[in-house]
Amino acid sequence: MDPAVAALGLAVLAGAVVQSVVGFGMSVVAAPFVVLLAPDLMPVALLVPSVTLPVLQLSHGVRDLAWRSLGLALTARLVLTPVGVAVVAVLAPRAIAALVGVLILVTVALSVRTIDLRPTRTNALVAGAVSGVSGTAAAIGGPFLALVLQHERPERVRSTLAAFFLVGSGLALGGLALGGEVSGRQLLAGLAWAPCALLGYAVAAPVRARVDAARFRRYVLGFCVVASLTVIVRAALS
Repeated sequence: MDPAVAALGLAVLAGAVVQSVVGFGMSVVAAPFVVLLAPDLMPVALLVPSVTLPVLQLSHGVRDLAWRSLGLALTARLVLTPVGVAVVAVLAPRAIAALVGVLILVTVALSVRTIDLRPTRTNALVAGAVSGVSGTAAAIGGPFLALVLQHERPERVRSTLAAFFLVGSGLALGGLALGGEVSGRQLLAGLAWAPCALLGYAVAAPVRARVDAARFRRYVLGFCVVASLTVIVRAALS
C-alpha cells in the first residue's frame, strides 16, 4: 500500500470519530490532509468511506429521521450533483484544494456564529443544493444540512445526516463515474480507508459518553481552521 494512503487512513479514522459524535465532520477533518499529501485522490477516495460509515451508523444507531427535510435536501442534491461533477472536471487539483480549504472555513464560521435557521422547505432545498456541488466537488456536504437541523434532537440530526451522506455520497460517486472522473487508484484508496471509518465509529462510542460535547466541538473547529489555512496557503504557493 502507498505510505501516504496508509497514513491518511489515520485522518479518516479521526474524522469518523468526530462524525460519529457530532453527526458530520469526517471529510472536514480528513480532507485537508488528503489535499496536502495526495490531492489527486480528491474527492473520490473520501466519498467511499462517506458511504460506508453511514451504513454502520444507521444499522446500529437510532433511526429517527427528519424525513421531510431529508427528502427535500436529497432532491436538490440530485439536481445539483452534475454541477459538482463539472467542477471536478474543470478545476485543477490545486484549485480543488483551495475550494476544500474555503469550505472548511465557511463550515467553522457557520458553526461558531450560529444562524437561527429552521427546517423549512426552502432552507432544506438550499442546503441540499449547496451540498450537491460541494459534496461532489470536495466531499464536504454535511455542514449545511446540519445547520438547518440544529433545533432537532441530537439523535435525529445524526440519523438524518447519516442517511443524507449515504444517498448523497452514492449520487456523487455515480455522477463522477459517469463523468469519467473516477480512477482505480482513487477507488482503491477509498476502499482502504473504509475500515478506518468503521473503526472510528467503534472508537467514538466511549467518546460520546465521556467527552464534553461542547469542548470537543471547539477543539475540532480550532484544528480545522489551522488545517484549512495550511491548505489554502499551500495551494496559493504551489
